[in-house]
Amino acid sequence: MRAAVIHELGAADTIHVERVPVPTPGRGEVLVRVTATAVNHVDTFVRSGVYRTPISFPFVIGRDLVGTVEGLGDEVDHLQLGDAVWCTSLGHGGRQGAASAFAIVSPDRLYPVPQQVDPIELVALAHPASTAWLALFEHGALTASHTVVVEGGAGNVGACAIALALAAGAVVVATAGARSLDALRAAGAQALDYRSPRLRAELRASLPNGADLWLDTSGTLALTETVPLLAERGRVVLVAGAAREDTLRFGDLYMHDRAVDGFAISNATVDELSRAARAVGEALANGILRAPDIQRLPLERAAEAHAALEAGKVRGTRIVLVTG
Repeated sequence: MRAAVIHELGAADTIHVERVPVPTPGRGEVLVRVTATAVNHVDTFVRSGVYRTPISFPFVIGRDLVGTVEGLGDEVDHLQLGDAVWCTSLGHGGRQGAASAFAIVSPDRLYPVPQQVDPIELVALAHPASTAWLALFEHGALTASHTVVVEGGAGNVGACAIALALAAGAVVVATAGARSLDALRAAGAQALDYRSPRLRAELRASLPNGADLWLDTSGTLALTETVPLLAERGRVVLVAGAAREDTLRFGDLYMHDRAVDGFAISNATVDELSRAARAVGEALANGILRAPDIQRLPLERAAEAHAALEAGKVRGTRIVLVTG
């Protein structure tokens, strides 16, 4: 079968499409015929070694897939051949990736594709939407009575977070570039230009009772300025900014029962991923989530896709490698 693999950690040009044997599902495993896989920033982190995780070479890259069940190992009894399925947690933690014609997946990491949902749109949104849902509801404990600030509201995770939070009944204040503000306002969010010299004052005016949750998807959040804008028991959830540093007065946290929480979907449990998948599938089926523009590329352009993502050339779109 064809697979996009690396033989060592390194730059995007270490990715090569090669012929490798079709894997055989063992006990408690499922063989999936892959239709498509999305390209995420975290895939580049794994490939380059920025995110350290157990890897065996040759290593198939890619985390998310959508496809159909092709084979079943012993003791797999809740799936059938031909079932349409998707997954968000391959390609790290010792698991081979999704960028191949076939992939082996544990059944507890597979989720049914809703009948009314386009599989390509689903795999395009799988990672950012699951990340947003887990950040909001598992880590942020968001409820309908809350106000949430989403920094980086025009990005993939940010846009999903805004849609999911609004659907849950929360008040949403989002920051984004000027050209994205009208679309965010039309969606129902209060939208502020992150480049405005008055941004902090505008945020303060938009949060008369403070923010119950502050989700940073931009990687540029300033804790010193942000934490005082939280409500009592407010929480910051960070999902970006790996190299960023900041200072903070402890009193701004513990005197108000506030918290700062870091979250990477790579650390999510199987149960957490399953709950996110259920919510994302329902949100897509109900029209709460909508896929952005999708750039479909053949598997052979995987290295090009990684390079473009790392160079910041992919904006307002999602790259999906079509394998089937």
